Amino acid sequence: MQRFNPKSVACATAAALFATIAPTFAAAGQIDAEVLAEVNFARTHPQDYAFELMAQPVSDWERRVRPDGIDDSQAFGEAVEFLLQQAPLAPLRADDSLAAAALEHVAEQGPAGVIGHASADGERFDARLRRYIPRNTLVAENIAYGPRTAADVVRELIIDKGVADRGHRNNIFHPDVAAAGVACGPHRTFVAMCVIDFAGDPVGGRGLARRQLASLQVADAAGPGPARAGFLQRLLRRFY
Repeated sequence: MQRFNPKSVACATAAALFATIAPTFAAAGQIDAEVLAEVNFARTHPQDYAFELMAQPVSDWERRVRPDGIDDSQAFGEAVEFLLQQAPLAPLRADDSLAAAALEHVAEQGPAGVIGHASADGERFDARLRRYIPRNTLVAENIAYGPRTAADVVRELIIDKGVADRGHRNNIFHPDVAAAGVACGPHRTFVAMCVIDFAGDPVGGRGLARRQLASLQVADAAGPGPARAGFLQRLLRRFY
């Protein structure tokens, strides 16, 4: 089967281009659309996605990252087996309200270099999402810290190494999830982060326009100059 090229997907909402961290790190709006397209490819063609994983057991990005010390060697094989058995699911539709909720988290965490789902004031991720989609009861969130391409973001979340309940993978393949919003941007500690917020039907959001990443310029997101080269040595951090 010829794979759908996520780069051909038009960005559903306008987002400012943040300055390039590296040649391989796409502009914010572009990578947001590519991440959702990659998620939808995995949902609609899980067996094809499994074959892609099997063709590349270790990605180029994974080779460049220092081993994280997590003993979870079965995660890759488990992900492939899961995908081979997974029935195709409907693609997720892009939702601006969910994207705005994701972008709020990127705008807060990126310059500070912090991690996790809770906001700085202690607000839980589900409370943040329900400020944007108040009528929805089913919400979930995935965050990847470190990967700078859509393919690497989704790959790491589906393999879900180090996450005992494979919560990221379960969110992506949840049968009752109907919509998603994505926001990616610079991160002071891990160079890049990507937030995917999910919801079931009805989403019922406020239809807010996405804010631009004015506060997330490279000067704010990067550490001291020489340390930026250390990206290839940073540990992968993922939280459910």
